Amino acid sequence: MTPLAVDQAVALYAAARHRRQRIAVLPEDCRPASLTEAYAVQAALNERLAATHGPVCGRKIGCTTPVMQRYLEIAHPCAGALYEGRTHASPATVAHADHWRPGVECEIAVRLARPLAGAEAPFERSAVADAVGACMAAIEIVDDRYDDFRALDTPALIADDFFSAGAVLGPPVSAWRGLDLAAVAGTMAINGETVGAGTGADVMGHPFEALTWLANHAAQSGRPLAAGDVVLTGSVVETKWVEPGDTVRVAITGLGEASVTFAR
Repeated sequence: MTPLAVDQAVALYAAARHRRQRIAVLPEDCRPASLTEAYAVQAALNERLAATHGPVCGRKIGCTTPVMQRYLEIAHPCAGALYEGRTHASPATVAHADHWRPGVECEIAVRLARPLAGAEAPFERSAVADAVGACMAAIEIVDDRYDDFRALDTPALIADDFFSAGAVLGPPVSAWRGLDLAAVAGTMAINGETVGAGTGADVMGHPFEALTWLANHAAQSGRPLAAGDVVLTGSVVETKWVEPGDTVRVAITGLGEASVTFAR
């Protein structure tokens, strides 16, 4: 894509969010045709949205679990950005009306204690684990901003942050090394009713496998992960769409809970 085409795509995505208009298929002359082009658009969009969403404070990884790969019909991980102004401590309240069609996901999140610098790549899982300062239970808030997301291809979704709309983080657990993160169980409930469950092993065999993929992807893209970054490693339950007034709670064995209410 030319720089002009990237700018055109970013302008269309950003305008749709600001004007609260649903996104259709982008015009062919500014539509990313590959994952590389999609991430280039996403990087430029992240810079544009910083004025309203706050700076990027981490990343989310989608499609790291079989349940989400089946749901979205995408067989590989996809990354998006988390923004400071859309990342909340639990318990949180967010306005349902600030979203088009909000959904929630149950995640194991990490916060990095040190950067994963590009010069050190490619990373092994052990090196990535050494950079993790804390783990926590988390809710990813996603948003279906589209006329029909199933009509869009993967590059179009990645370019628009792959459904990312925010995160709610439980208390950080610095003693995570005493846990088998592949064995921990995650559950999600809406208004007290359990709607899904899974384990850390669902996330590419171990949540740090997803983190390793992201660290290498980020380094290769020239946007390496920084100290303090939060990373959502992927949902162990299928996305659930929520209604005004719903309260969502996730629990991860050994990592505690996170909750959010979608105010009417």
